[in-house]
Amino acid sequence: MSKLTETQTLILSRASQQADRIALPLPDRLRGGAANKVIVPLIKRGLLDEVEADIRKGEPTWRKTGDGHGTTLVITDAGLAAIGVETETPQPDPAPAKPKPRSSTKQAMLIEMLEAPDGATIAEITAATGWQPHTVRGAISGALKKRLGLTISSEKVEGRGRTYKIAS
Repeated sequence: MSKLTETQTLILSRASQQADRIALPLPDRLRGGAANKVIVPLIKRGLLDEVEADIRKGEPTWRKTGDGHGTTLVITDAGLAAIGVETETPQPDPAPAKPKPRSSTKQAMLIEMLEAPDGATIAEITAATGWQPHTVRGAISGALKKRLGLTISSEKVEGRGRTYKIAS
């Protein structure tokens, strides 16, 4: 494993001293692209983890995801070990839990439409959500496939066009 920079060590050390293990706020001099260059490698190496934060409750956020929500950064057990802090109960880090969609949102509506036995077309989804077609495709590939880990299948149905549904 490559060495940590002085700034990365500082961020992990600050987080290790917090009861909730949150790694925010970042040092004042660390903003924008510079923050990404320091934080993204820590996330990729499993030393920090992005977890959901509620902006409306004033929780510190790393990035905003919309609808009053965002993500915050939390140090993992591997992050603690990287700076020489022992955890109380040494256990392997569990796989990060996949985020769950909130109910009563357009994303939840999209999932419900795709769970229907016949699935849904892009046109049907745009009519129901008010989104543009490119937004629907982005939500399917980004939010549903990548973020939530759902498997989406598509098939061309005669008289209806291409339909999308969540594979069971």
